[in-house]
Amino acid sequence: MDSGMNIKRAAGLFIALIVAGTWGYALFFLLSLDIPEQPWLILPGIFLQTFLYTGLFITAHDAIHGTVIRRHPAVNRVVGAFCLFVYALFPYERVRRKHFLHHRFPASDRDPDYHDGRHRGFLSWYMHFLGNYITWWQIAGMAAVFNILHHLLFVPAANLILFWVIPSLLSTVQLFYFGTYLPHREKGTPLADRYRARSSGYGLLRSFLTCYHFGYHWEHHRFPDTPWWRLPGKRKTAAAEAGGK
Repeated sequence: MDSGMNIKRAAGLFIALIVAGTWGYALFFLLSLDIPEQPWLILPGIFLQTFLYTGLFITAHDAIHGTVIRRHPAVNRVVGAFCLFVYALFPYERVRRKHFLHHRFPASDRDPDYHDGRHRGFLSWYMHFLGNYITWWQIAGMAAVFNILHHLLFVPAANLILFWVIPSLLSTVQLFYFGTYLPHREKGTPLADRYRARSSGYGLLRSFLTCYHFGYHWEHHRFPDTPWWRLPGKRKTAAAEAGGK
């Protein structure tokens, strides 16, 4: 019984290691790719790394909520800090504080992720979103890493741009669009309840591919202690509860 409970509790850590490990392996492979010899791998490589970068951030997000492995805050902190650091040198505690403000004051002036969802367009809100999280020292740090990889480790600049720089930037668009803009913009049906969020109507596969089920955003705000891979189950639960009323 205890062994079964321990395995179940460790499932989130196992999934986190798969996401981070796959990202690391794919990045190593793609940075070593001979692009002139295998140009057909460029677009699949960019799409794959974008998806895996998104997974890194979602894993860090789950660590912030303590759901990578429950009752082990130190492990969650290590996993979250690692994922945010390799994503773009993000400081874990700063992101953690801002994210809890987002949950405490969703879609309000005190929400660092929000930018007047009724009147602001996608680009304006996206730039505001980035400005709240990315600092100049991070940009300088990433530039330093780029130069170390290129000049000291002899990684081709084209590989770095195609499979490191571009996917990380595209993943910020993916995370913002499916995890902030669509769930929290005030267009059409107003955001009426205290969670100030709505969910996508995507099916299971599309929901996973777009943003690791983070489009089920109302469910995430209602059940913030639920890891990304269990959000579809919470969605079914919420739908059943609504149907029974």
